[in-house]
Amino acid sequence: MHSARQRRSAPRTGSTPAVHRAGRRRRTSHRRGRPRRRGRGLLLGLLVAVGLLGPAAYFLTGGRSDASSGAPHPRSTHVPPTTPTPSASPPAGPSPSPSPSASRTEIDVPASGSGTFVTAKASGETVGRGSRPLRYVVEVESGLDISPSQAANEIAEILAAPRGWTRDPDNAFQLVSAGSPHDLTVRIATPATADALCWAGIQQDTGGEYNCEVPGGVVVNLKRWVKGSPNFDGPIHDYRALIINHEMGHFLGHQHVTCGGAGRLAPVMMQQIKGLHGCVANAWPYDENGDFVTGPSV
Repeated sequence: MHSARQRRSAPRTGSTPAVHRAGRRRRTSHRRGRPRRRGRGLLLGLLVAVGLLGPAAYFLTGGRSDASSGAPHPRSTHVPPTTPTPSASPPAGPSPSPSPSASRTEIDVPASGSGTFVTAKASGETVGRGSRPLRYVVEVESGLDISPSQAANEIAEILAAPRGWTRDPDNAFQLVSAGSPHDLTVRIATPATADALCWAGIQQDTGGEYNCEVPGGVVVNLKRWVKGSPNFDGPIHDYRALIINHEMGHFLGHQHVTCGGAGRLAPVMMQQIKGLHGCVANAWPYDENGDFVTGPSV
């Protein structure tokens, strides 16, 4: 068994994430002298090859995709959609109590939405023993039948659970309210908006079905938040825990693994929606004995 990798330190600024994996590279460019006419064809060919290989290199060196999903392979040709711009937050008000027992069918799941977001007016205490807590905000696409504050409180409960990522002493989290400095954003979005955000963030086609981890945070597909997965027959709150724990695991630096053996708990970093492969569905990084649940790398 192994513990979660320690986050790399970085200056805290606004909504800039505190964690980035080393595989993410910034493209650079430089000017070259004017080529001779006979060399233009060769130069153009080289530029085209570099452009095509760039996205492939990203995925081979650790680009993150779906949370509990198993998203399709990235599209080879696509015009990246514009990332939706968050809307202004609503007036402050009392935060409603979380309702983990919400039905899988009582919330409407439109195929697309406004593309703008409302940030939860909710905050909480730091959970976990890490010296540098990840501060996060929760945003819900405007117009949905979900209270941003209620969703934020439910996510905070998941991250504070004894079998969650705080079991690793390096980790700590804090829910902060709209307008506060933060390190990452958790967004709940309609399938079309989630697809747009995932494609813009990591050029991953999530097919209207899946979640993803992108630079600066996590994107949760409303369909998965409300309806769960056919491979997970527990309470919807538990499946939401799988979504958050899987995506947050990516943000902390964990990669996908698969089933460690028939009858064993499925690792939270396994793409359980693709099939359990003999494992038992599980929403938590650690088991009841405090042991990290893992399996072979994929």
